[in-house]
Amino acid sequence: MNNPDLWNAGRRAFFAKFGAGLGWLAATELLGEPAWGQSATDASRAYSLGVVTQPHVPPTAKRVIYLHMLGAVSQVDTFDYKPVLQKLHGEELPASVRGNLRLSTMVAGQTSFPIVGPIAKFQPGGKSGLLISDLLPYTREIADDLCIIRSMHTEHVNHDPASKFLHTGFQIAGRPSGGAWVNYALGSTNSDLPAFVVLSSGSANGVPIDASTWGAGFIPSHYQGVRFRSGDTPVPYVSNPDGVTSTDRRRMLDLLTTLNGAQYDASKDPEIPSRLSQYEMAYRMQTSVPQIADISTEPEHVLEMYGPDVRRPGTFARNCLLARRLAERDVRYTMVVQLGWDHHNSIATALPFACRNADQATAALVKDLKQRGLLNDTLVVFGSEFGRTSFAQGQLRGSFGRDHHGHSFSVWMAGGGIKGGLAYGETDDFSYTVTKDPVHIHDLNATILRTLGIDHQRLTFKTQGRDFRLTDVAGRVVRDILV
Repeated sequence: MNNPDLWNAGRRAFFAKFGAGLGWLAATELLGEPAWGQSATDASRAYSLGVVTQPHVPPTAKRVIYLHMLGAVSQVDTFDYKPVLQKLHGEELPASVRGNLRLSTMVAGQTSFPIVGPIAKFQPGGKSGLLISDLLPYTREIADDLCIIRSMHTEHVNHDPASKFLHTGFQIAGRPSGGAWVNYALGSTNSDLPAFVVLSSGSANGVPIDASTWGAGFIPSHYQGVRFRSGDTPVPYVSNPDGVTSTDRRRMLDLLTTLNGAQYDASKDPEIPSRLSQYEMAYRMQTSVPQIADISTEPEHVLEMYGPDVRRPGTFARNCLLARRLAERDVRYTMVVQLGWDHHNSIATALPFACRNADQATAALVKDLKQRGLLNDTLVVFGSEFGRTSFAQGQLRGSFGRDHHGHSFSVWMAGGGIKGGLAYGETDDFSYTVTKDPVHIHDLNATILRTLGIDHQRLTFKTQGRDFRLTDVAGRVVRDILV
């Protein structure tokens, strides 16, 4: 680099000089992203002009909190009551019910498929009378706020591709996640926190969390989710090391801006602005993230509502409270992942344990949002990548479990323009296949985007010669569940 003016230029002077290339960074974070179907070049040009594109349709939600129970929730034990299973417990699942539908490799070789009845009783909740398992008594208290979709289905029966498909619309890594798409489309109204935050808790038990489910794929990397870890430093390497002051860090970032700006001027590499944007966000998070993580100012009655685990960092209860605190600060998309739902054996003891870890905090999150007036414009989604079989994996004795099942499962949604106290869709008497109002993963994602004012068919990004979108070439908005 031979231009001394670049070396000596101040930060403001630099952005003024390179406004057409990098000046859009501040506008991106402060004003939001005008990215409806634009290439990275077109988007950066719009940023430099300070243009903010409005949603396609009036939104009913401003933000999303996605609660992913990784490993697969057993719908027949939680949200999809089937008395026939209780009546026929231990008998063979009729071959006519199974048909030739795909099984996972873990049960494909079974010659016997004994029916397993629900491991807990179901009772009606709220004025709506939605039937919810005794495993989820706190969730039953918020029944009138829930829309339980009992007719979900997916093509996938293995965790990794199913989780990717749930969040990115494709079973192989490399596509943007739903949170990244929303960040790309709408940007952030909070300049001090990422627009897309990921929180995780629980034990993997063979089903680890995968960063590609919150990645940016082929869109600029600064749209990806930022994972907050438990403990005193939720984001590694954000705090200054010993001996480095905030002034030192600011001077270093200004110099990096100058150096990277010269490189961008020469190469026009779109990842350079993304990298600079991430540097600037990290600098601001030195103050904002500790404030989010510090729950000492929360009233005692709020902490009690989330349960005793809220006092321990890294628990699902603490993460639900943090999700509410992020929603208060208008973080656009928060993904809360709870591991430990893969119950191939010992389901009679493992599922109640998983439900206890999630139930009280989940209900508290909805109640907390509601009492603060945030539920009206916050969409909460609770679900998993698929469901579980109504027959036993292996023999029905000892520590039996249930296998993966993608042909029918349940997800619930609350707030953000979704009808409450509603059960949508139906499955057969064995909760094996959908019989009414099927909802595919693409339909679910299309509906989530619709609550945010986004037409899923118009939110695209062109790469490799064609336009891509979250819902691929499918998807429909489930309008019957919208207010």
